[in-house]
Amino acid sequence: MANKVLVVDDEKLIVKGIKFSLEQEGMEVDTAYDGEEALEKVRETEYDIVLLDLILPNMDGLEVCQEIRAFSDVPIIMITAKSEDMDKILGLEHGADDYITKPFNILEVKARIKAILRRNAKNKQDDYLRILEKGDLKLELDGRRLYVSGEEISLTAKEFDLLELMVGNPNKVFSREELLNTVWGYEYPGDVRTVDVHIRRLREKIEPNPSEPRYVHTKWGVGYYFKG
Repeated sequence: MANKVLVVDDEKLIVKGIKFSLEQEGMEVDTAYDGEEALEKVRETEYDIVLLDLILPNMDGLEVCQEIRAFSDVPIIMITAKSEDMDKILGLEHGADDYITKPFNILEVKARIKAILRRNAKNKQDDYLRILEKGDLKLELDGRRLYVSGEEISLTAKEFDLLELMVGNPNKVFSREELLNTVWGYEYPGDVRTVDVHIRRLREKIEPNPSEPRYVHTKWGVGYYFKG
């Protein structure tokens, strides 16, 4: 079955170019040209990945991303014409899994998409009926669900991947570079603050007191580890 991708951008030539390139790879591509249309399509259709521009009419990409995260963990790559670090961090804070800056090389876009799709396909294949339990945390790997003290907690795809990797390797310290390359699935060209943002969001969801973490700890000057 072909992977379904939603491309969201108000620049029709860019959308046309991405759509053509992805269809050449055998993907099924839907398009949207403003935030409200994008949100409606994600509610109605199950996509494998969403490419979402930051600047959109009616509702900007950050708002759309945040709204999607209220009901879906579909992987989101934020596309922005701005290169400032704060824009990238804001996208991650609102639930994006990755970001890419215009002008971009379509080969890089395809590489990012394929890496996420490969990772998700591998998870679905390898995680069938497996469960990881640590303390109050229970990860159902088959359905990619997390429960904290019996309550289901919504995670983005990358948050779940990070947590699964660390819970599955308790007390192993991962450098930020290792986490980028393992979880994002390729030699990631972005900076290591991508990991820091995701770890901070993860702690806010699973830790009783995020400022004094019980599970996800920092090894200063090295990286992060899960205390088993």
